[in-house]
Amino acid sequence: MAINVNTVYTTVLSILNKEQRGYLTPDEFNKLGTQVQLEIFEKFFEDYNQYLRMPKTDEEFASRVDHIREEFQVFEKTESASAHASNVYTQPVDLHRFGSATYTKANGQPPIEITSSREYRQQSLSPLLQPSLNFPIAKYKQDKLTVFPSLSTFSNSDVSFNYIRKPKDVRWGYTVGNLGQYIYDPTSFDNTSLIVNQNITNRFDPNSSNPFNNAVLVNNTGGTFNLTQSVAVGPGTFQPQTGVTGAGAEIQIVVSPSGGTNIALSSANTAAFVTNVGSGYKVGDQFLLSSQSIGTTNPLMIELAASNLMSASGQGSLQFEISESQQIEVILGILKYAGIIIKDTQIIQAASGLQQLDEQNSKK
Repeated sequence: MAINVNTVYTTVLSILNKEQRGYLTPDEFNKLGTQVQLEIFEKFFEDYNQYLRMPKTDEEFASRVDHIREEFQVFEKTESASAHASNVYTQPVDLHRFGSATYTKANGQPPIEITSSREYRQQSLSPLLQPSLNFPIAKYKQDKLTVFPSLSTFSNSDVSFNYIRKPKDVRWGYTVGNLGQYIYDPTSFDNTSLIVNQNITNRFDPNSSNPFNNAVLVNNTGGTFNLTQSVAVGPGTFQPQTGVTGAGAEIQIVVSPSGGTNIALSSANTAAFVTNVGSGYKVGDQFLLSSQSIGTTNPLMIELAASNLMSASGQGSLQFEISESQQIEVILGILKYAGIIIKDTQIIQAASGLQQLDEQNSKK
């Protein structure tokens, strides 16, 4: 199980506050947490290499090799190439450590032998070692794999990469309370989701160049309209326009009464609040609110701005992806860097000493 980001943040703050050392903002914590997680993650591979050269035990739960393998196995992926140009295949965008590649065009999907340019020239000149469909070879340079033999047709799925991705950046998400305090937001972060309770201010009459058109009138003295995204037209729905790939959002339209009926919609009396974040949205996505859905004589169009997406807010959290067995090391690592931010050498020294002791004990 992964480490809960809120547990780590509250523990770090408790230690700092108890010693009256200072305070870490959510943004500072997120940067430190991401750095510490990446350091621990990279150390897995050095430890794995070291344990492979040490005496091994096959006892259950006691094998260091098995344990460290389990630590980074969660980051292992198998994906097709992200692009191709003839026989040159681009690795997946999230590849961090290359493992192996297979050639799916051949029967049995044989592994691709990775060679240097010099080795390739030698093999291509040898009548016995020349590449074939069942014994493919490739040159791996930067983020591209050039596979031989070169065939007449190509697709991204020709080559399958087995690799390790990096952990996602840590994010302690929050909303701001009435007193200005940070309140933990456990909602899973997605930069294509909308910000909950955010007012979408970019609204206009689709039949006019004006933000609001006086012809758009509410046929009552105000009201609240809860709308869900749908291709259907009618009460309780709003329609995605061409190019919208997101789904799952819900919007609440609130029209404040200003006296009498047939109220002209304006930015002063109309708000469009997001009540469900959905996912897959982007800046410029447009949605049509039909006259039936909001009780108007004319429809209304809303358009997403950058400020409406979750990436523009502090909302949404991403947990640590390394296992709970690393929680102590994560906390000590963050405390060590926290000492740098609040300029307290005692915190740095204490956390560094405990980290070294913990590492020595784990390798005895």
